[in-house]
Parts: sequence; structure tokens; C-alpha cells
Amino acid sequence: EPPDTPKDFSCHTQDMKRVTCTWTEGETYLYGQNLPRYTLSKTSSQKTALCEASCSKQCSCSWDIGQQRIWNVTVTVENALGKKTATDVFDVKHRMYPTAPSQVWEDSTDTEITLHWNYEKNGIELFWQTEVLHPDGKVQLHNSSDVASRRERVTVRGLQPYTQYMARVRCGAAKHFWRWSEWSQPLTIRTKEGTPSGKLDIWREITPVLGGRNVTLFWKKTRSFQANGKIISYEVTWEKLEDGSKPESISFSSVYNSTRIFIDNHSYRISVMAKNNVNFSLPSVLIISGAPDNSRSIVSTKELKEGQVNGTDDGILISWEPRSIYESYIIDWCNFPRLQPCDLQWKRFGPNTSSAVISSAAFVPGVRYKFHIYGSVASKASLLEKKIGYLRELPPRHDPDVRKVDLTYNSVTLFWDYHTDESEPGFLRGFHIYVSLAEGNCNLKGSKKHVLSDNSELCKYTIENPEEKRYTVERLTPNTKYKIMVKAFTGGGETPILDFRLIDTPYNSNMLYFVFLLVIVPTLVAAICHWKMKWVKECCCPVIPSPNKSKVLSFKEYEIDSDKVLKINDCIPDVLAMDSNAETQKL
Repeated sequence: EPPDTPKDFSCHTQDMKRVTCTWTEGETYLYGQNLPRYTLSKTSSQKTALCEASCSKQCSCSWDIGQQRIWNVTVTVENALGKKTATDVFDVKHRMYPTAPSQVWEDSTDTEITLHWNYEKNGIELFWQTEVLHPDGKVQLHNSSDVASRRERVTVRGLQPYTQYMARVRCGAAKHFWRWSEWSQPLTIRTKEGTPSGKLDIWREITPVLGGRNVTLFWKKTRSFQANGKIISYEVTWEKLEDGSKPESISFSSVYNSTRIFIDNHSYRISVMAKNNVNFSLPSVLIISGAPDNSRSIVSTKELKEGQVNGTDDGILISWEPRSIYESYIIDWCNFPRLQPCDLQWKRFGPNTSSAVISSAAFVPGVRYKFHIYGSVASKASLLEKKIGYLRELPPRHDPDVRKVDLTYNSVTLFWDYHTDESEPGFLRGFHIYVSLAEGNCNLKGSKKHVLSDNSELCKYTIENPEEKRYTVERLTPNTKYKIMVKAFTGGGETPILDFRLIDTPYNSNMLYFVFLLVIVPTLVAAICHWKMKWVKECCCPVIPSPNKSKVLSFKEYEIDSDKVLKINDCIPDVLAMDSNAETQKL
């Protein structure tokens, strides 16, 4: 193909002695002696070449400018298929493209960096730009004007102590600016140490012992705390408030973040400071009340009930009742509560906060965490509430221990034991009673149908009181086999339903008694009556007795005709009645 017009054709100078023109080479798909040829010349005299072009990634051509300042140059490219030209008209002073600053060095304080460099300006007034790269990736630019001497410098202020920065410099013509120079080689600079700013965040754990208290102190750096250097030690000081005795202090290496001290039953002021090679930080202060106050607080602490809290996707949600008298609130907990001593953690909140989500990479499902909520005013903390909760509850680890089963013909009463402790993987919510019928269908009144994974049906009873350890399943069928089970459940559910207890209801004894009364007793009575028919007949249907046949009238003294007569004076009758007057007259 014939050559294209040279692209990006422009000319510049770096020292006001030579001019360099550059352009981009086009593709002609010709090689060897057919490669395109470039010629740079004055536009007014194109027969005389100013320089010989060289091309690699970019084509360039340079020549001495002498005293001439205004130039009109043309670059010509041609091959066997054609020719193209490009022209540039410029004033050399308007095309200043300085070289990059060299021999750059620095000095610094805790908040300032001063960069120095040497530069040959060749009579051109320059404008300088310094770039400072902060550790967080922020780029800060500083512009400065030229000075009379060859040695240039710029000071960057407002930096952080003992912080690493990267800095570099470039320049451009102050008048008729055309292009920035390349950047100098970057310098890595660390500012000097300064006094630590801010305070440490400190907390305590108090354990009553004989004659006083053990106070375990913890401290950590906060976002507002700046070490401004390398922390070499921590200084812990404690002093009695009542009698103004001399303070005691102890220093710890920077590798420690806790210590334990012993204090008596008086009130104490405890402070912790961080120290670097320059100075101490401001003290962080805690006030520990005297033993009488603590004893009352211990009593109230025991009276505080532990409220239950729930886990969320982000952590464990803690809420409390705010009190206007407190300046801040503190929540403390242990990331690993089963370890002794535990690694106490704490977090502070502002006075207008009444809830917070506590999160930690150490939180795992099925572990019970305890939280204490304190209110703080004038560096003195008071326990307000206690909470317990799980990141996520899991099913119980074991089933209730059924210790007794009472059976009747139509019911079964279960008695069981279930012991819980802090290792329980969830809050015990209650118990489920499962009953499996032989026919597989749940038809017991008062129960709910529960379908297993194999589509078999169970009857399910729910006890929502975790203190209840007894339950009666009624309306069973006599002389029937049942499978029964007791399961504990938490907010995380329950374990799989596997092992049933087999029970067999007895016959209905009331029915047997009823049958006995209706059938056996009458049959027995009938048999006896048949066997003693004569005696029964005499007892139930006696023959009317005849006085003549009576043994009472067996005497022979009185007879009238053929009748025996009883003398009245032989007995004392209650009533004497005569049969008839005629008979009376006869007697």
C-alpha cells in the first residue's frame, strides 16, 4: 500500500539547543528496498534534509537549532506506490519539554517532607509539581514555582508521623507551558516519630479475693489512637483515692495487652499509657469503687436475670434499656467462653445507643455466649444488664432420660429427666412426644400429624414448658402395641427421630368386671338356686303353717275336740284378738 500521512507529528526541545520531532509510522506491507523513506526538511527548502530519521516503535529526528527560534518543518514519507507529507510550525520557546529532575534526595520531620534536586534550567523558568502517595492509596499533588539557584526544593506539610510515603517530582515551562517532563525516580520516605495521639481503650475484670480484689486490666488501640511511632512499652499506674497515697506503677513490654494487679477494698484510680521513642500518650483512666459499693453491686448482679438474645446473619443482636445519666455504654464478652481464663473482649457505644450487633470471627453456632452491659460515667462503670445468646442455636445433644412409664388400658404416662448446663447448644424450649400406631395413621385426639422422611406418620404432642417432665397420652386402644418417644427441642430444632420405646396397653379391667357382673354372677346364682331348689323354695315360697302341725302346740293337756288349745296365761301377747263372737261364746 502507499504510505499514510505521518501521525502525531510534533517537535519539541529539552535544552533549547536541539529540536527533536517525532511521529508514528504507518503500515505499508512492503519490506527490504521498498520500505518507506522519511525525510525531514524545512518547508521552504525541502531538498535539504535537516536530519536522518530513525524508526522503531516511534520515528524521531533531531537537529541543532542554532539561533533560529521559529521553525516550519515538513516530514515526507514515500515508497514506490506514493508519497505523503506532514508539517509543523512552532516557536522553540513554546515547545519546551524538560528532562526529568535527577539527583533527588529528601529530609523529613514527624509531619513534613522536604525534597531536594539539582536541575540545569538553560535560562527557562520552570514550574514544579510534587506527587506524594499516601499509604491508603491517596495521591496528593503540590505545585511550586522556580527559585533562583540551581538547587530546587519543595516542602510537603501535614503528614502523619512515622508513616511511609512515596514521592516524585516533575517540571514544565512556567511560560508557554506545553508538556510536563517525565517523573523523577520515586523516593520511599518514612516520617520521623512523634508523640502518640489519642488514648488507649482500657477495660477491667474484678475478682474479689481475701483482703481485697484482683483487677485484670486489658487495653487495645482504637481507631482514634495513633502510635506515631513504634510503641515500646505500656505504663500502668494505680493510686488510692481516699488518702492520697503515693501512686504505684509498672511498665510492660509492647507485646502485652493485659495485666493483673491487686488492690485493697478502697477506691482506686487506674490509668494506662502507651510509650514510643518520643513520649507517652494521654492516660486512659478507670475508677474502681470501694469494696462496700462492690459488695452491693455483687448482690444486685446476682439478682439480675439473664435475658436471652438472638443471633442474626451479621452477629448477635444485643439491646438494652438506655439511662440518661450515662456518658457511654460498654458490652463485654468472651470469644471462647469455655476457656479459662477467657479472652475478654469489649466494645464501647455512645449515650444515644440502645442496641448493637456484636460480631466476631470467633463466634460459632451452638456455643452460648454471655454478655454484660455496663453504663459508664466519669470513668466509673456500673453493671446494668446481663444477656446470653447464640450465633445460631443447634439441636440438643441428647434425648431426655425416660425413667418411668405408667400404663393403663387407654393411656400412658411418661416421666423423664433432662439436665441442662452452659454447654447446651441452644435454649431448651420444651419437649415433643411422638406416638407411632400400628396402622400407621395418626388418629389420636389432641395430637398433630407428623410425617417422617419415609412418609410414615406419627402423632405429635408439644410441651412448651421446659420445666415440665411428665405427660399423659390418652385415648389409646386397650391390648395394642405402640411405639413412643420423648424428644427435647431448642430454637435449633431437635435431633432425628430414631429410637422408640415399645409399649403394650393391657386389657380393659373395667370391661371384664362388667362382663363378670352381667354373665358370671347371674350364672352362678342360677346354679346355686338349682342345686338348693327345695331350700330356696322353702325360703322364698313357704307353705302356710298349720297350728296342729306346730311343735309349739305339742302338749296334750288341753284339747277341745281334736284341736289343741294354748292357755293364754302361758304367754304374754301384745294383742289379743277374738276370731268371732260365736267362737268366743263357744270358748
